[in-house]
Amino acid sequence: MAWLNWPNRITVIRIVFVAPLVICLLNLHGDGALWRRLALGIFCLMAVSDAVDGYLARKLGQETALGRFLDPVADKLLIVCTVVLLSVRPAGSEDVRLPGWVAVVAVGKDVFLILGFCLAYAASGVFLVRTRIWGRACTLVQLVMIAYVLLAPDLPPIMARGLPVVWWLASGLAILATVDYLRLGNRFAAEHHAAMRGKTDDD
Repeated sequence: MAWLNWPNRITVIRIVFVAPLVICLLNLHGDGALWRRLALGIFCLMAVSDAVDGYLARKLGQETALGRFLDPVADKLLIVCTVVLLSVRPAGSEDVRLPGWVAVVAVGKDVFLILGFCLAYAASGVFLVRTRIWGRACTLVQLVMIAYVLLAPDLPPIMARGLPVVWWLASGLAILATVDYLRLGNRFAAEHHAAMRGKTDDD
């Protein structure tokens, strides 16, 4: 299976590890310090693997259409599952919990993007997957935010107070990324329409 190169294997493993991460997050209630630390370890391993598979794909010249599809899918599964569960279950104490609106913004961004990708594919037959700077920045800050929430109960109170800054930043970047992808989608639709119109005129 030539398509299953090492970068893609790492991405697939990252997707598989979403299940044990969710199990850990579901056990944060009560005395869940062990589960929380286990979740943090799995999460950090998955976040690091996100950088590793991209680096290997570029270094080995093994960038594929499947990899470009699977990588954002893995990111979205990881982020959506964790922000939703951390908004409904406190990470070690009632004071360490993501506000519901942070989860809504994060999930809303990904739902919007998935719908946009599906519409672009339905209209053009082309699956538009392009990494954008605002999207990368948003994903990075969201990963930091999740790790921060899981680590916060073990931090001195003064350090844990920085959480609101991170979730406001992550939410702001999610909105900027959504707007940026909306502009990209509009430009892609206009270019596709112009190309189809030119092809019709030639015929």
